[in-house]
Amino acid sequence: MTITEKYVNPFTDFGFKKLFGSEPNKDLLIDFLNQLLPPQHQIQELTYARNEQVGRNEFDRRAIFDLFCTSPSGERFIVEMQRAKQNYFKDRSVFYATFPIQEQVPRGDWNYQLAPVYLVGILDFVFAEDKDDTEVCHRVQLKDQINRVFYEKLTLIYLEMPKFTKTEAELETPFDKWLYVLKHLPRLTERPAKLQERVFARLFEAAEIAKFNRTELELYEDSVKVYRDLKNVIDTAAQDAVKKTSQEVARRALAENLPLALIAKLSGLSEAEIESLQT
Repeated sequence: MTITEKYVNPFTDFGFKKLFGSEPNKDLLIDFLNQLLPPQHQIQELTYARNEQVGRNEFDRRAIFDLFCTSPSGERFIVEMQRAKQNYFKDRSVFYATFPIQEQVPRGDWNYQLAPVYLVGILDFVFAEDKDDTEVCHRVQLKDQINRVFYEKLTLIYLEMPKFTKTEAELETPFDKWLYVLKHLPRLTERPAKLQERVFARLFEAAEIAKFNRTELELYEDSVKVYRDLKNVIDTAAQDAVKKTSQEVARRALAENLPLALIAKLSGLSEAEIESLQT
């Protein structure tokens, strides 16, 4: 495989962990998380934990997170890059969020005081129920019947990346700039003028594929292949769904004896495709 892009794709497994999951680049993850966290939970330091350390039993420890880390004051952070829709994704998120809660339980007596837990999901898709709104960032907490936060120590944050449509000229906040980088990095050929802060200089340096060693390049090529294969499967499924819908529209129109030209306009199919549905 020949990699033609200058910068790594953060939606690949290797790319995401290269930028955010390696000790030399920990400052990138800290800056990114601080754009999502409330003022009282801004972080200066993080410690990465291995996945197998999370969970209280063998089944729990088989769960794979992209990143799991803790702050010196005890906050727990799960950060996941989710590349495709899956059934019960929200259920999975809640289930995963229970692991860093359970692992806080010490041996012996305990007063049940817990440290805050944050799960951050960077999504390369849009929830079906959110398709008609424009909100990129969703912050979810447990609330009561009058919308007051009942429990503030568990927060799920979802970023629906396809909804982020700002151009470079429209970038205003550090949050905007981070989303722009995540969405456009593999298509850029140089660092945009609007992203001159030190943290972005660090990110573009870490993301430059030409600086990878041979092992890193091989791992990245494998990761890109997996990403492209998955994307192709998703795109094909979407195209098939659209085609089936168009065919169903055409069949119903044929049953009503509508003219072929009108059916073609309604369905988006060619007249030859519509005629083939009559056989």
